[in-house]
Amino acid sequence: MWEPQPGKLQLCLVNVKLFPDRSSVASEPKPHVGVVKGKKALVRGGMRLPRVSSSAVTVLLLAQTCLLLFLYSRPGPSSPASSEERVHVLVLSSWRSGSSFLGQLFSQHPNVFYLMEPAWHVWTALSRGSAPALHMAVRDLVRSVFLCDMDVFDAYLPWRRNLSDLFQWAVSRALCSPPACSAFSRDAISNEAVCEPLCARRPFSLVQEACRSYSHVVLKEVRFFNLQVLYPLLTDPLLNLRIVHLVRDPRAVLRSRELTAKALARDNGIVLGTNGTWVEADPRLRVVSEVCRSHVRIAEAALSKPPPFLRGRYLLVRFEDLAQNPLPEIRALYAFAGLNLTPQLEAWILNITHGVGTGAPREAFKTTSRDALNVSQAWRHALPFSKIRRVQKLCAGALRLLRYRPVFSLDEQRDLSLDLVLPRSPGSFQWTSSTKAQPRP
Repeated sequence: MWEPQPGKLQLCLVNVKLFPDRSSVASEPKPHVGVVKGKKALVRGGMRLPRVSSSAVTVLLLAQTCLLLFLYSRPGPSSPASSEERVHVLVLSSWRSGSSFLGQLFSQHPNVFYLMEPAWHVWTALSRGSAPALHMAVRDLVRSVFLCDMDVFDAYLPWRRNLSDLFQWAVSRALCSPPACSAFSRDAISNEAVCEPLCARRPFSLVQEACRSYSHVVLKEVRFFNLQVLYPLLTDPLLNLRIVHLVRDPRAVLRSRELTAKALARDNGIVLGTNGTWVEADPRLRVVSEVCRSHVRIAEAALSKPPPFLRGRYLLVRFEDLAQNPLPEIRALYAFAGLNLTPQLEAWILNITHGVGTGAPREAFKTTSRDALNVSQAWRHALPFSKIRRVQKLCAGALRLLRYRPVFSLDEQRDLSLDLVLPRSPGSFQWTSSTKAQPRP
């Protein structure tokens, strides 16, 4: 309960007198008294005014001052974390690398406000641009969302908008639970199919209100192709940013991209800088090659002589490690972000990683219960060896840096007893993690 602060409201209560004493009234000069419709009134300068003493005016002014001091001294509405205390996590990845799965690991946490690829709106509105040319616009939008300033979407969304105008909004548990909506409680595991019909028409303003009520803001993005463009965010005093860099075996990425080629056509055109022309077929594997180069650029910038402000704020995660040992890897991931793994989340994670099969094509962009290990190995039976050899040549640097073993024959490709995910050796693959808040730059 709020208590009045000494020296403010009490002082006012002592000094303000609701009724002036008689001496102050008697000492005032008495102006001429006239009659206006049977009532007495003061006459000054030809104008007839109601009788108001100077003491009464003083009382009113003091009362007004006290009211303002009272309102000013009251604490504002509480929130779990101020902007300086809030933790910001950017999941940095590329298409078809398991980033939707990793995003859900954050989204379902009760302390996390999560959005999936908010920069989709930038690329959709400015589809004639190239990825490097759009980097600054994407970065500015990401910064505003981290700060829960959703007015940044004014440039990309209709003036009258609802939750459903936001890209993939229903995969965010925070937008399916209070204060955004009441489809699920904040500590429940949300379901996209249940949330959509119940919450789609909720006003967009609730996105900002929900964001400000969480201690962690997590964004998943696939539209950054180097780390240097993020340096202004890492040195921003208003952000407490940590970067989770998710990578996947390029051969598995290729197989998954082929299953969703039509959905990726516009993004392919922006990656290749085609001035708005969509690219569905990519027989030369130019997009996969650029994705591999971007992962190498990002990882080398973070792991080879990183700038001081980046140390302890970058974590490289391989999708295959998550698939093989989900709980230990996720505990380390949560510790890096300053989160705890709850029993409910642990049960949910075991369910979605120990399902049956690799998922139907219609579920390509959804997080459903699957056999995660089979998902990570599916490419070994689905792709011809000639294509495997081609992607291994284009992505040789990424395979070497990220510790994936190449195959040299169809027999090796099909031999599932041959582990192609090499151990994370300290000499060739450095992992940077942190379980404590880092000093601000």
